[in-house]
Amino acid sequence: MDENYHLFKNGRLEREDDTLVVRTEKDEIHHLPVENVHALFFHGQIDFNTRALDFLTQNEVPAHIFNWNEYYSGTYVPRRSLVSGNSLVKQVEHHSDSTARLKIAKEFVESSGNEMKRNTKYYSNRGHDLDILLSDLENLVEEVDQCETISEVLGHEGTIRNRYYQLFATVLPDDFKFERREYHPPPNEVNSLISFGNSLLYSAILTELYSTHLDPTISYLHDPSERRYSLCLDLSEMFKPMLVDRLIFRLVNRSQITIDDFEDDLDGCLLTDQGRRTFVREFESLLDETIEHPTLNRKTSYQYLLRLEGYKLHKHLLGDQEYDGFQRWW
Repeated sequence: MDENYHLFKNGRLEREDDTLVVRTEKDEIHHLPVENVHALFFHGQIDFNTRALDFLTQNEVPAHIFNWNEYYSGTYVPRRSLVSGNSLVKQVEHHSDSTARLKIAKEFVESSGNEMKRNTKYYSNRGHDLDILLSDLENLVEEVDQCETISEVLGHEGTIRNRYYQLFATVLPDDFKFERREYHPPPNEVNSLISFGNSLLYSAILTELYSTHLDPTISYLHDPSERRYSLCLDLSEMFKPMLVDRLIFRLVNRSQITIDDFEDDLDGCLLTDQGRRTFVREFESLLDETIEHPTLNRKTSYQYLLRLEGYKLHKHLLGDQEYDGFQRWW
């Protein structure tokens, strides 16, 4: 099975015969069989030449780059093999048609809200007093359908998420205080975890969209803009509660990540190298988990669910199947 490789140490990426080689500053050598590489994630300072990039292109391996403070910086995307002019036209048409765009955007937000409700119910069933929060979320999700413009939908999504953040304050220990979402830079530990987790999810979704006919720059909830793949932002809204938030709760409550895994002497509060490694290891383990799919009649990984969501959206754009936003069935 293809794997995601996260490179934390500084060094150089090279092609050696028909494999990738990472040579670190401390003269360590790591061989990465390219046929087993799904995507690369550069967390350290990695040098490479055009020969290595051409090898990534030949094998259709994207490389995601994170800067020194762990913000997602960009992606080297190989030349796409799945190119469809018809798909691109349909994708643009659904963005330009306000009614069609609004329908898709509402699906994203309703799906996201329902996943937040799932997380809240999970902890409500484990002794936390969350009845009021759960009732508020249910009402807010029901109100999504009443929104008449994209700006209203986006604003309502922010209202749902801000209300949902009470769950963080309730289930996390006192050392991890959380009042509101802040970033650029994150001022505390919880915001740091959310930012890092969201960046990993964003790049994972971009990797999977590369294997579809969808153009990641054309979106429906978020406005398309320069310097970002806004469709990844759209799709990530549905998967944040399951793949990022639940992971944060688990890592912190099980003391797999503690206050000692952060440093705040820089510009903001950031995970240490060890903290990032722990988070990445558990995030990748979560993506590898499998679940029996109700229509494919086989087990699929959580990571493949990201690609399937792209397939579903593509079918909707082509008029083959109405799009329903992601919902857990297990």
